[in-house]
Amino acid sequence: MIISVASGKGGAGKTLVATSLARSLKGRDNVQLLDCDVEEPNAHIFLKPAIIRSEIVSIPVPKLEGECTHCGKCTEVCAYNAIAIDKEKLLIFPELCHGCGACSYLCPESAISEEGKEIGVVELGYSDGVEFAHGRLSVGEAMARPIIRKVKEYASNKGTVIIDVPSETSCLIEAVKDSDFCLLVTESTPFGLNDLVLAAETVGKLNIPCGVVLNRAGVGDRKVEECCHKQNIPILLTIPLDNEIASLYSKGITLVEGIPQWKEGFLRLWGKIREIVNARASGVKR
Repeated sequence: MIISVASGKGGAGKTLVATSLARSLKGRDNVQLLDCDVEEPNAHIFLKPAIIRSEIVSIPVPKLEGECTHCGKCTEVCAYNAIAIDKEKLLIFPELCHGCGACSYLCPESAISEEGKEIGVVELGYSDGVEFAHGRLSVGEAMARPIIRKVKEYASNKGTVIIDVPSETSCLIEAVKDSDFCLLVTESTPFGLNDLVLAAETVGKLNIPCGVVLNRAGVGDRKVEECCHKQNIPILLTIPLDNEIASLYSKGITLVEGIPQWKEGFLRLWGKIREIVNARASGVKR
């Protein structure tokens, strides 16, 4: 079962929920955490994994090698304006390239080849019974999605896979798709409500069942709860606004390690998710 932990905004508490859920499942299930928030991964701060392997992530970018006749075919097929012709000179902008390969494939003179451009790295390891993988986007690079895809290639086909999802919409979609369930982490503020609605709409279009974790409960109003009730989105766990929890987070300590009583709450959360996923698989409406 693949559980994505997402939010429409940064700082909502995704990593706190994802890492605490992973720690709670230790000894109950084979568990793996994939941190796909590749622009600013921080699950490793909480899990402190021993990294045992790393892999460079590259995308193919065009390289002029043959005789260019400046026919302009490559510029026509490039949707991202990574190639241009200026006064019969071919200009290549690797930072704009998405690595689709259309230019080299369709060049009538076979003048364009491809070379790998390093954009980041994927690191794999273990943390006290939890398999771990995360990606790191290189500074100055903008192409996060290829790294997200590479991290997800290491998803286990057994047990529970927990994905820590980035907030930016296109990256959220890349990380969440193919999941069995999506946990939406939010807070009861106007910003939390707005971003929850957007995230729920996105997940709904992907036809993935979802539920809400209400973090920092006690601040704001009840509009998030009202919205969830109206849209039939279950609130599966409520985490109060609490100085002790905030202190644990600031020290990189998971909730279930700092306050062990929370382990049962996260196990119940896992059980509710399994019920929803199993009911959906059997065609039972909930």
